Amino acid sequence: MKQGLGTQLRHLIELLDSAVATSYAEAGLDYRPRFTPVIRALAAKEPRTIGDIATAAGITQPAATQTVALMLKKDLLNSVSSAADGRQRLIGLSDRGRALLPQLHRCWAATTAAAASLDADLPYPLSEVLAQAIAALEQQPFGARIRDARERTHNKEPT
Repeated sequence: MKQGLGTQLRHLIELLDSAVATSYAEAGLDYRPRFTPVIRALAAKEPRTIGDIATAAGITQPAATQTVALMLKKDLLNSVSSAADGRQRLIGLSDRGRALLPQLHRCWAATTAAAASLDADLPYPLSEVLAQAIAALEQQPFGARIRDARERTHNKEPT
């Protein structure tokens, strides 16, 4: 039985994330792959609101909120009230988070080299295929494609 697209993607992510998580552990870091987009966003500019982090990291706001909460517990980030709007929290790297950056940059360089190696082993570079798939889904979301397919199937006369 052929696996569906979602099952294949989840399996691919599992294979990639587990290897990256292992590489962090081997480097002596208590760090999760899901922290990387947040750390990169804050390394580029801080402090940021959760919404700004989500936009910069290319993740949803709920995912950013959950990830930031985990990272605050691990003392990788700090949170302060905004001077302009006390209801808003500004998130920045903690001293501990900032101190990890050199090790993280080395890990990220190794991960980037491994991704290039994977791309070289494939008939089409995975990174390019993923970028094209994302662009295509931004033009026509998968939900719209499902509705169109359902309509075509529903309107098709039985033979």
